[in-house]
Amino acid sequence: MKRSIAVAMIGLSTTIAMGQQAESLVSNGSFESVDKQPKKLGSIESAIGWYSPTGARADLFIPNKKLPEIDAPSNIYGTEEAKDGSNYAGIVTYSHNNKVPRTYVANKLEVPLKKGEKYCVQFHVSMAEASSYASNQIGVHFSKKAFGTEAKESIIEKTHVLDENNKIFNAPFGWDRVCGVFEAEGGEKYITIGNFTSNENTKNVRNKKNSSSKVALIAAAYYYVDNISVTVIDESNPCDCAPTDPTEGYSKTVYQKAINISDDMTPAKKVESLQVFFGFGKTDLTKAGEDVLNIIVKQMKDNPNMKLQINGFSDAAEDQAAEDQQFFQGMDSKRVNAIFTYLTEKGIGETRLIAAPQGSAEQSSEITTSDEDDIKQAKNRRVEFKVR
Repeated sequence: MKRSIAVAMIGLSTTIAMGQQAESLVSNGSFESVDKQPKKLGSIESAIGWYSPTGARADLFIPNKKLPEIDAPSNIYGTEEAKDGSNYAGIVTYSHNNKVPRTYVANKLEVPLKKGEKYCVQFHVSMAEASSYASNQIGVHFSKKAFGTEAKESIIEKTHVLDENNKIFNAPFGWDRVCGVFEAEGGEKYITIGNFTSNENTKNVRNKKNSSSKVALIAAAYYYVDNISVTVIDESNPCDCAPTDPTEGYSKTVYQKAINISDDMTPAKKVESLQVFFGFGKTDLTKAGEDVLNIIVKQMKDNPNMKLQINGFSDAAEDQAAEDQQFFQGMDSKRVNAIFTYLTEKGIGETRLIAAPQGSAEQSSEITTSDEDDIKQAKNRRVEFKVR
């Protein structure tokens, strides 16, 4: 009887062990453990195990209302809840002509990587509101030796793990996951996170200051970093980098009204009669949305003194979803950014554009009493325009 119980306990222990996630080789991957309280920017070394490999030091943000520059979730560069725990780091990934030096975060792995072994590498980034730029090329480099220089210079090396599409991360709220598989050459002991690509090969876009934001813009792409892990891949611990769609299960309706402008309308009236509509939790433009924006581009090019205020809106259901999922936070700002990026890429100068997120309080004038709730919400997910 005792032997049967012992066997059963062993089986239970094995089942529990197999159900656990593999242990990360990155110590203190969420920057929660500190050996001393940081007192200023550039204090990444306060997080146990982490350091900056160049003379330009990365930042550590930790709840401390007495030091608002480095407080979390609100600090000098914006507001963001930590992806895991309450602390996170901050790095510069791009600036024009390197006017603001890049920064990096690095850590010594718990054990060296084994030759031919495959590892699942993940971390999260969130663009800070203070960023004048957004960039791609944010990734991971593994090395056998630690980088070490007091020069405030960029590290140009091979990027071992990038976002699958190497996209420009330009969402000012919520976290984007970078996930990939790395096959070790053997002996890699250090992980470094940042941009390892030259400016010439780094894609970037300019961001317009959010009119409701109180933070001052910096001439750089600045990102919060959190929740870093490196785990061995095996049958019981695969690497699932497939992106999940947070909008799954929500409305798929996208409203679009017919374009109705005439030659006798003034340029301002033509522009102000137009709107762009979005899906639930979406910022990507539909074909109809692009058609609207192309009309606006033409009007602005034909009228070079015209300035445009971009009013972005969310709907109440998105705001409710944002209480549980960070992905849905700031949908009004994200939609403004999407329009801003499209117009600037079409040749409209950023000084002619005014970003104005509006939230969800103001209902769309398109709503009628006969509309069902789903249509009402779809009409509220919009961007409107005001000529200045």
